[in-house]
Amino acid sequence: MEALAKKTILRIELWHALFLVALLLTLGRSKWIDSNALMIGGIFMGLNFFLLSYGVGWMLGPLAEKGRVRAGIALLVLKIILFLGLLTTLFFRFNLDAISFALGFSTLILAILLESVLKTVGLEI
Repeated sequence: MEALAKKTILRIELWHALFLVALLLTLGRSKWIDSNALMIGGIFMGLNFFLLSYGVGWMLGPLAEKGRVRAGIALLVLKIILFLGLLTTLFFRFNLDAISFALGFSTLILAILLESVLKTVGLEI
């Protein structure tokens, strides 16, 4: 994977962590959200994005061979199945607040949006 792509992925993950901590600090003590569900949603999405981005980068890299692409696709399908199973288990076995989980989940989308806006404007940090 290119160094620029790795830097962008890491910056997105850092923004994601920053937004997640900011939400936890501001709304964590209120009765509006469940802080555990917020953190589980944020960690779930951050880990999923990290594995997906590096998996796709590894699979579609410039030196990817035919066998490596097939293995990469198989691993990504396995990752999707495992994460959907984990998500189903989280909601049906544990009583998670869906709104708080979705709020934690959405911080990654906000981080991606902020990183793309900063890159477009030319204010990369």
